[in-house]
Amino acid sequence: MNKFFSVLQLLLAVLAAGLAVATLVNLVLISSRPETISVVNSIIGQGLLIVCLAAFARILGRKAWRTLSGETSDRAQPD
Repeated sequence: MNKFFSVLQLLLAVLAAGLAVATLVNLVLISSRPETISVVNSIIGQGLLIVCLAAFARILGRKAWRTLSGETSDRAQPD
C-alpha cells in the first residue's frame, strides 16, 4: 500500500510540475499584452502560483522517490 501511495505522489508531482510549466507559458503570453493593472496583477499572481507549484512538486517528488527507493528519512529515526 505504501508503494501505491508513493506512485500516486510521484504522478501528482509530475502533474504539478506540468501545471507550473503551463502557467509559465501563460505568463509569457500575458506579458506581451499592453500593461494595465489587471495584467500586472495576473503576472504577480501567476508568478506566485508557479513558485508554489514548483515547491509542491519538488516536495512530493522527493518524498515519493525516497519511499520508492527504500531510503529512510533522517528525521524519522526511531528512538
